[in-house]
Parts: sequence; C-alpha cells; structure tokens
Amino acid sequence: MSYKILLFFFVGLPHFAFAIQGENDSIPQQGISYGSRGFQFSSSDGKYQLNFGGRLQFRFATPSDQDPITFDDFFEQKQNLFKINRARLKVGGHAYQPWLKYYFEYELGASRLLDFRVMVEKWPLLNFKIGQWKSEYSRERVISSGNQQMMERSIINRPFTLDRQQGASIYGRWDGGGLADFNYNLMVLTGAGIGARNNDDEKLMYSGRLQWNILGEGVKMSGSALTFYKTPVASLAWAGATNTSQYTRYSSQGGGQLVGFEENTPGRYKMDQYLLESTFKYKNFSWHSEFHRKNILDKQLQELTKLHGWFVQGGFILNPQAIVKKKPLFELASRYAFYQPNRALQMNNEEEISLAFNCFFSGHQNKLTADITHFDFEEKSVNREASGWRFRIQYDFSF
Repeated sequence: MSYKILLFFFVGLPHFAFAIQGENDSIPQQGISYGSRGFQFSSSDGKYQLNFGGRLQFRFATPSDQDPITFDDFFEQKQNLFKINRARLKVGGHAYQPWLKYYFEYELGASRLLDFRVMVEKWPLLNFKIGQWKSEYSRERVISSGNQQMMERSIINRPFTLDRQQGASIYGRWDGGGLADFNYNLMVLTGAGIGARNNDDEKLMYSGRLQWNILGEGVKMSGSALTFYKTPVASLAWAGATNTSQYTRYSSQGGGQLVGFEENTPGRYKMDQYLLESTFKYKNFSWHSEFHRKNILDKQLQELTKLHGWFVQGGFILNPQAIVKKKPLFELASRYAFYQPNRALQMNNEEEISLAFNCFFSGHQNKLTADITHFDFEEKSVNREASGWRFRIQYDFSF
C-alpha cells in the first residue's frame, strides 16, 4: 500500500498539477523534457521545476555481500545471493524562485525516507540548507552509490562516516581565481542519525569541511574520469566533527555501535574526528584518497579509544577514444584500505584490497560492475587472524 501512495504522490500528483495549469491561462504553461536528473517538468517563466527520476541496482555476491566486521564473520556459512540492492525514487527541483530548491529521496526496498531538504542557493558564496541529507564530511560517502567508481564504499566508511543527519548548514564556494578557490560547509546537526525525531541529550553535532581546489576548479562528487580531462583538476580537503551521544557510528539505518561498545546510554560517548582527503583527475585517470582519525571517550568508564584508517583508490579508462564516439567505456580500478579499531593495539588491524571492472553504457546512468576483494583480519593481541575472498557483479540502471 505504501508503494501505491508513493507512486501516486511522485508520479500522479505532478501530472495532475500540470494538467490543471494547462487549463488555466493565468498560470504560465509548462515544458516537459528528459535529462540526467530524470523527467523534468518546468513552467515557462522558470520559477517552478520538478525533476523525477529513479534508480535500480541489482547485485550478485559470493560467498556473501557484507564486509566482515568481526573474526567470526569469516567462518559463517557461505552463500550465493542475488538481490535488489537499491531501489530509489528521487524528486527535486525549485519552487517560487530558481534559487529556492528542494530534494526528496526514498528507498523503496527498505521503506525509508533518505533525504528531504530545502536549499537557498541564491549566491555562490553563501547558501543555506535545512532538512536531512548526507553530511558533507567524506567524499567517499557523499558520492552517490550510483556514481561510485568502485562497487561499494571501503571498510573504513563504517567506522568514520557521519552518514545522513538532520540539521542546518551554511555552505558555498569562494572563487578568487587561480589557487584562491575554496568550497566550505559548516553544519549543525542533531547527531542522532537518519530518521531520528529526538536527540538523546541536549548536545548537538558540529561539523565542517574545507575543500581547496588547488588547480582552480574543484573535482565533482562523482567517481571515474568519464570525460577526457585535457588539463588536470584536483582538490584537497580537511573535515572535522564533534558530538556527544549514545552512538559511536552511523549508517543508513541510523545511529549504532562499533564493535566493543555498548548501547542505549544517552550522552555516554564523546566523539571527535577529522579527515584529510585528496582527489585528482587527468586525461583518463582518476585518484582518490582519505586519511581518518577518530577518538571516542566513554564518559561512563572514562576510557579513550583512538581509531585510525585510510585508503587510496585509482582507476583509468581503458578505451578513452570511445568518449568522443559516445560508445561504451571500460574502466579498471583498484583500492587498498587499512583500518585500526584501536591504535593502542598496533597489531590488530583490517585490510581490504579490491579490483573492479566497469562497463559504462551511458555513464553512471547505465553501467555494469564486477569486483573481487581480498580481506585480511588480524588480532595478534589474542593470536588469531583470518582472511577471505569475495566476488560480486552489479547492474546499475537510472532513469
């Protein structure tokens, strides 16, 4: 029943509204077109626009799909699985003025409202946003799952991402020419994760990100070099966040706990974290790296845990001549990721080595991806280690 209501709201209602407009001469007539954001409905005066699109993601994985989190995960029963990994509806546009924008995103498979936000983007230097969205913290998480270079995010995304939060943000770009080119984001967030209607204490999450576009133009939040970059583009970014809550991690399911931390004590954990990030694209090559640190203070036990993680990732288009001919593109990409759950235990760490092959039929809108990953899990403090392989293939289709 919820699917029918959503389909009526997102598909039927816009058609009904525009049909009414068409019968009323006092309201500007609309135009209908199709682009990278899906179907577009626009009024002739440019004051109203609605974009409606969707995305389906089909995945096969063996022996499992999820990254191993604990030592025991390597020894669970192996299984081959096929699933609809993501099924999204996306609605966005502007109303009343071109600079007053809105965006909704709904996950059909999990019946979850992912994004709902309103943006005031009248001036490049100073913009405002309120609602729920993916916090502008790490590039890896901000990049849409449909625009990623690798099939999925790395093992360090789980412990370090801020994920989706509710709150308000000030952001913009200062383009002073040449090296004086920066993007910034300042956020005040609830800090309770996606869908939270209440905070567990009186303290909020504060986060900021500064991106330096060192060659005069920033790198867009999308993976792979799907256009031929005659001149290089590059960015360096710094981000940080602080929060006190009952949670030690966040995901698309909301606030949760990292391994070794207990749940459901309001205001128990004080988290401070930061990252350093680099990204670069030139010709048919792309590069992305992140370095993370995070401190978690358990105020109840007065114990401090320091986490550390980083990854490097790169890829190149195998047939760049097909970019001009608008034919399918083939890309080979790889990633190495390293994670330490506790820096006090130097011999305990997790590693990921991934190799991915992409076939882009129509950019990220229509692509086929296959990857193979090797995981290495060491807990030498208790004299044990484990490793394993995973293979996946995925078809991603957007409309």
